[in-house]
Amino acid sequence: MSQSLRRKLVQVAVFVFTNFHLANFMTGKIYKGDWKSACVPGLNCYSCPGAVFSCPLGALQAVAGAPGHRFSFYAAGFLLAVGTMMGRAVCAFFCPFGLFQELLYKVPVPKMGIWKRLVYLKYVLLLVFVLFLPMTWRNYADAGAPAYCEYICPAGTLEGGLPLLATHPEFRQALGLLFAWKLTVLLLVLFGSMVHYRFFCKILCPLGAIYGLLNRISVYRLHVDQERCVNCGRCGRSCRMGVDPLRHPDAAECIRCGECVTACPKGAISMKADLIVPWTKSHSSMRQKQE
Repeated sequence: MSQSLRRKLVQVAVFVFTNFHLANFMTGKIYKGDWKSACVPGLNCYSCPGAVFSCPLGALQAVAGAPGHRFSFYAAGFLLAVGTMMGRAVCAFFCPFGLFQELLYKVPVPKMGIWKRLVYLKYVLLLVFVLFLPMTWRNYADAGAPAYCEYICPAGTLEGGLPLLATHPEFRQALGLLFAWKLTVLLLVLFGSMVHYRFFCKILCPLGAIYGLLNRISVYRLHVDQERCVNCGRCGRSCRMGVDPLRHPDAAECIRCGECVTACPKGAISMKADLIVPWTKSHSSMRQKQE
């Protein structure tokens, strides 16, 4: 079984597990049981009728926006723990919206690139819409809005907004400019994902930004055996995230999908758990040379 097929099977299994209440899509009900107090690693909207768990980004914003300017130590700790263990491998294996984008990219339309500096936009969205605005933009009741979920997140519109509108006629009567804006963002992401691989992951996903920052210290990482490598360049050409695994194996944009592992003719690249982070190895090597 190929690495790509194994990854797809994991993605499908995660989607089914995290959206187990499929019957709710017909009734428009939202599961609010005990499991909803737990987060999943990937992007999966709380308001999705099928969702069993909560989205960590939504949890961060909801607690930050609560009266009293609170901070969700649970959500932040969860993200740090998962990111430290897996980095952006979460994006490749455990994010339902990532699977959806990959399927859209298979649509036979002309493909195009993006301006590389746009990848930094997700960090701006993380700082402004996920962290800053929910804590500072308060209403008369001293409550902040989950700004990213409310104004940006296309996954929420697709998984929560549209299914709820389809099953609740009363919601459709209250549609206005905000929904028009959110629908525009969703359509932009749908089009972008058809013409560019994981368009949303690269540009608009704050969750990917968090995990990307933790790629350098994650336990599950990419390894390059320099003695086996023949510098053929196949690994770099196979990467759809625009990463050169040979030069930057810990790049923030690397989602640990394994395509470079499959492409390497010499077996010089592998993905495995490593409890020793790169700079620790470098420090140990320098100390041994000094001794």
